[in-house]
Amino acid sequence: MNGKVALEEHFAIPDTLQDSAGFVPGPYWDELQSRLLDIQDTRLKLMDEHGIDIMILSLNAPAVQAITDRTRAIEVARRANDTLAEECARRPDRFRAFAALPLQDPEAAAQELDRCVTELGFVGALVNGFSQDAEQGDGQDLLYYDLPQYRPFWAEVARLDVPFYLHPRNPLPQDARIYDGHPWLLGPTWGFAQETAVHALRLMGSGLFDEHPTLQIVLGHMGEGIPAMLWRADHRNAWVTVPPAHPAKRRFVDYFTENFHITTSGNFRTQTLIDAVLELGSERIMFSTDWPFENIDHAADWFDAATISEADRVKIGRTNARRLFKLDR
Repeated sequence: MNGKVALEEHFAIPDTLQDSAGFVPGPYWDELQSRLLDIQDTRLKLMDEHGIDIMILSLNAPAVQAITDRTRAIEVARRANDTLAEECARRPDRFRAFAALPLQDPEAAAQELDRCVTELGFVGALVNGFSQDAEQGDGQDLLYYDLPQYRPFWAEVARLDVPFYLHPRNPLPQDARIYDGHPWLLGPTWGFAQETAVHALRLMGSGLFDEHPTLQIVLGHMGEGIPAMLWRADHRNAWVTVPPAHPAKRRFVDYFTENFHITTSGNFRTQTLIDAVLELGSERIMFSTDWPFENIDHAADWFDAATISEADRVKIGRTNARRLFKLDR
């Protein structure tokens, strides 16, 4: 299928490159860093070969979110965004951009998002999970975005009317004891999905979407496991009549099907895609590859041959993303 739009596609700047070093075995690092630093060469050739018209680019992980000094987090986010704006300006027909945001400082993050959207033409933000902030302690405290101090930030996201991509990072070591002795479960095998799913559920349960019903959140990897668990999240111990313990006014399934979208990034299985269509509808699913951590050919060849209707293939492959990110304006 030609004309695809891909939107979980990463790059790095020198300040953040080493953040990705542990995600592949040593012999593969030279290849991965070459992929991360390239935008205009190999990436474009692969896009052409596999029918991808547009990539929406974003910074690698955890990057800004793991910088515990607020001033440096703000500086690196701005540097990454300026670099990305320059790269996109070279090929505006092929590349768009997600803002990196220093959410250690909610006010600074809101200001940077406004700059990126209104001055640089970015189409949204991608944030790598929770942020760490030394001003809140030793940098080991976790800042999740359902916390009250983030409500003004979310108001700015709603005002700008741009989507927010909640991308994974691993839990910190003190919160990863369940993985002790089994480090292979961290990262994309399991740890990413568990960490990101809990963060997304916190947002849903916090009442955020009651306050800002137009907010649109994107999750990768077929929804980080949430689509399969929606019924259970809403109906646990259904025979026990008690009020919900969380502030949200509606069911999790209501928020997930009205305020969330998912992508196929790094999860190329047709059965999982069909299940997601049944839970969410094909209007809320978008094609992505997770380049450079996954291969573009693996993603595109699978998607182009997946046993779904051609109407759904067109929606998931391109038109949903074009509509959500206003790419035709």
